[in-house]
Amino acid sequence: MQDTYSRRLHDVIPGGAHTYSRGDDQFPSNAPSILLRGEGAYVYDADNNKYLDYGMGLRSVNIGYGNKEIADACYKEILKGNNLTRASMTELQAAELLVSLIPSVDMVKFAKHGSAVTSAAVKLARAYTGKKYVAIPVEHPFFSYDDWFIGSTVMKRGIPEEMRTLTLNFNYNNIESLKKLFDEHPGQIAAVMLEAATTVGPKDNFLQKVKELCRQHDSVFIIDEMITGFRWHIQGAQTYYAVEPDLCTFGKAMANGFAVSALAGKREIMKIGGIVEEGAERVFLTSTTHGAEMSALGAFIKTIDILRRENVIDHFWKYGEKLISGMNAIANDLGISEQFYVEGMPCSPNYITKNRDDAVSLPMRTLFAQEMIKQGIMMPYVAICYSHQDTELDLTLSAVRKALTVYRNALDGNLDDFLHSPVIRPVFRKYN
Repeated sequence: MQDTYSRRLHDVIPGGAHTYSRGDDQFPSNAPSILLRGEGAYVYDADNNKYLDYGMGLRSVNIGYGNKEIADACYKEILKGNNLTRASMTELQAAELLVSLIPSVDMVKFAKHGSAVTSAAVKLARAYTGKKYVAIPVEHPFFSYDDWFIGSTVMKRGIPEEMRTLTLNFNYNNIESLKKLFDEHPGQIAAVMLEAATTVGPKDNFLQKVKELCRQHDSVFIIDEMITGFRWHIQGAQTYYAVEPDLCTFGKAMANGFAVSALAGKREIMKIGGIVEEGAERVFLTSTTHGAEMSALGAFIKTIDILRRENVIDHFWKYGEKLISGMNAIANDLGISEQFYVEGMPCSPNYITKNRDDAVSLPMRTLFAQEMIKQGIMMPYVAICYSHQDTELDLTLSAVRKALTVYRNALDGNLDDFLHSPVIRPVFRKYN
């Protein structure tokens, strides 16, 4: 059945899904190839098999699948017409909410996905500064599907060579590597874009130092909060780490899985994408028919309400602490704490899989994911939602013990005797 669905998907959708991280090559072969629905922290496949999920819609679902309050808020907006000929009252309310919520934000442009607003941030920075280069950390895996970013990866096919030269790489938490770029390209770097944190957080006031370098060189300081936004802190990781960017981008968990993203920031920069300054040269920023769709913005407004009312982000941190300590305790009990461990921020844990040589291992990661699927849990990575509660924690740790027992046996024996799936592969690779 699964193979049939997979063939049908690949027959009509390049890649078999609309995000590469949903592809067959990102999951063990015993994972469901298609899903029917989600409910709370669970998903159901086409045969109605139930799985506890830690993918949570590529981290976009932070309350839980099918939350009725959010769905009702969305439905009310649909009945208002959903997409009107001029700006809607819902659009204004959503914009005012984000501006009032995030200290660094004076203005906002909504869109439907992250790539649109990160690319808009790059365009805005170039327009504002008159410079062409953008600097990003080589360790941060994804900013946009547009040429400016993909051209900096190994997947260069279809991207003009001229575009590939415009994005520069430095190392996160290494301020000297960024200083070097500014020295090598004097007066030419329009912006520095980075995530405030990934599995590694800033050290030694790194973010503040990046901001200061941008100030010294008249470059725009951009924080991409696609993942950190509405997980680290309700006002973003920028507030958690006490640094204000010039521009910031949000998406994913803004609206519990509904399609909303945002480019936001300081009025001085954002206003150049406007139309009210007489005689100013125009900047075509973003112009999206569905960017201010009322249903999704209604979901955003209700999601923020629930985040505040239920203190959801505090739950992420507490649940994550229990999950990290529990999984690491199991690995320690089994004598494999050097080969399997969980690290990162409690609100966004990250598990590391290594082989007996202590080298990071995709085959071992595939084995762990395979064994978790056998226990009814999909854990391609760890994204926590409010619907992950004590029951889900107990189910997870019970499954982890069984999965890591197999993991230990594979470390001691022949991996091929235990791994019954093609190995998970990196999204960014030059060849299929």
